[in-house]
Amino acid sequence: MNTATDTKDRTQWGKIARDGFWDNNVILAQSLALCPLLAVTGTATNGLGMGLATTAVLVASGLMISLLRGLITPDVRIPVFVLIIAVLVTLVDLGLNAWLHDLHKVLGLFIPLIVTNCAILGRAESFASRNRVMPAAFDGLMMGVGFTFALVLLGAIREIIGSGTLFANAASLLGEGMAFLELTLIPDYRGFLLAILPPGGFLALGFLLAGKRLLDTRIAAAKRIRATAGAAA
Repeated sequence: MNTATDTKDRTQWGKIARDGFWDNNVILAQSLALCPLLAVTGTATNGLGMGLATTAVLVASGLMISLLRGLITPDVRIPVFVLIIAVLVTLVDLGLNAWLHDLHKVLGLFIPLIVTNCAILGRAESFASRNRVMPAAFDGLMMGVGFTFALVLLGAIREIIGSGTLFANAASLLGEGMAFLELTLIPDYRGFLLAILPPGGFLALGFLLAGKRLLDTRIAAAKRIRATAGAAA
């Protein structure tokens, strides 16, 4: 009985992780939060900062909403969820302004706008309000990790093509401890301005979405082939 329960738990945790990072990725699968995605991913550093801030809100909101789900009536759940998320975003905004002021200036208005991120409210409604505390917090973590992955990946592509660097200004924006991330990949590169501008963001995002669809199709085809071979054996 314990073995069956452990297997079921591992399957649940694995599904949560897979959904957040890949299958139900906020950007690559749901196409949510595109405004901050395209606005702040001129560099991988900006994408990392925005992703970590959003991840903190996702984890904390999932934790709090799961804890309070027995006290929140269905009639007022959406306003209460928004209020909780707004309080958490305010705390993150104040924390960034206090300890990572340079990054706060770069991200600017998009930190308060985390409140309007449909992914956060969506996870609160569809998962956190219906599950226990630890799965809810883990779901928020994996959704945040998947979101950060997409932001950093898009930012890295745009930064490399646009400037020939990777994680530029990481030390000044994220702290001296992040100086090791700063790389110059193409010395004496004159740059490609389109990649850093919003049209370049749309183009890069389109290629990323197409690449994910192609990879998913190939993975599904490989699974069908293995299933067919197993059935034949």
